[in-house]
Amino acid sequence: MTLRLLEFVVAGNEASDLLPVRSPALLRAHGARRGFWTVLDEGPVEQCLVLLLERDDREWVAHHVAADAGAENGRTEDGEALAHHDGWVYVFGSHFGSKGGPLRPRRAFVARFREAEAAGGTLPVHVVRNRFRLHRAVNDALTAAPLTLLPPGERVRHRFIVETLARGTARAKSWVTRLAEDDLPLNVEAAAFTPTGTVLLGLRFPVTEGGEPILVELAGVPDMFARTAGRDEPGWPRALGAYALTGVTPPGALAGFRALHPTADGGYAAVIGSIDALGKGSVLLDDHPHGGAVHSRHVAFRWEPDRDARIAGRSVAELAPFHHVEGLAELDGSCFYVTDEDHRVALWVADPAVPGDDR
Repeated sequence: MTLRLLEFVVAGNEASDLLPVRSPALLRAHGARRGFWTVLDEGPVEQCLVLLLERDDREWVAHHVAADAGAENGRTEDGEALAHHDGWVYVFGSHFGSKGGPLRPRRAFVARFREAEAAGGTLPVHVVRNRFRLHRAVNDALTAAPLTLLPPGERVRHRFIVETLARGTARAKSWVTRLAEDDLPLNVEAAAFTPTGTVLLGLRFPVTEGGEPILVELAGVPDMFARTAGRDEPGWPRALGAYALTGVTPPGALAGFRALHPTADGGYAAVIGSIDALGKGSVLLDDHPHGGAVHSRHVAFRWEPDRDARIAGRSVAELAPFHHVEGLAELDGSCFYVTDEDHRVALWVADPAVPGDDR
């Protein structure tokens, strides 16, 4: 597979995830024929929304969207996953921490905005910080699932869970009741809504003992925003089950989800890869070094509710030499990938092969 590169500089930052623009009004407002949302991975969510657009003259440009989260301005960080549902674009925080821990409450958030409202003026962004409610729901689902999970390692458990509990207790935070010492730290990297309105969360960590990536199905994510719809209290997501994607992890490796995208045939495309980045002081890789030097891989699978906890996947494309593909989208017969690059946004395009093409 041959890839061509499109480079953008957006606030000197790297990008996470890739979501096709669906709003014709938004494309018209920018004189664009097609485009994608991405989210920068450093800073609060309202400062990190970016459009990558192919204009009508076929030139690609980046547009840093002006947004306002109201009272939640400046209170989030590390947006990682984007997903469409019912006219909204949802942004999921990583729910993780820095490479050395502890967990950070600012990363435990979900935000959403109306895509069409980005066509003009400052974009209103609705943010709900869940104070580890999602962490609790997902950990309970992982415990209940008939899967054997990779033990986190003593350093990981201490840095991410024990230290988070200690800090929260010292500061009298109410959210400490939603963590337990035997919890697993979650790193949410991918998300996609299902046709029934639930969300599949793709986890970069944890993984199974065999190194397989894990999906968790959540119900009730839109209910988190109930207060913005006139009700007094938000609802909170419920985890319906946890699933392992089988047959796609390279032998002897650990692979987590990096991106997730629904496909036109009713299935899902995904990128899997390393459980954390090399050379950045990752405690995860200190405990699990075979989870780092893993090339990204484009995979596909089909998912149905109430199915077995193990889902068969298949490999679509090897994305070597990349270790850091952060998003994918399939649009107009081409595959698009965004990679985590230093101080730039790199969009790679795999165009469809034509007769006689040797790719």
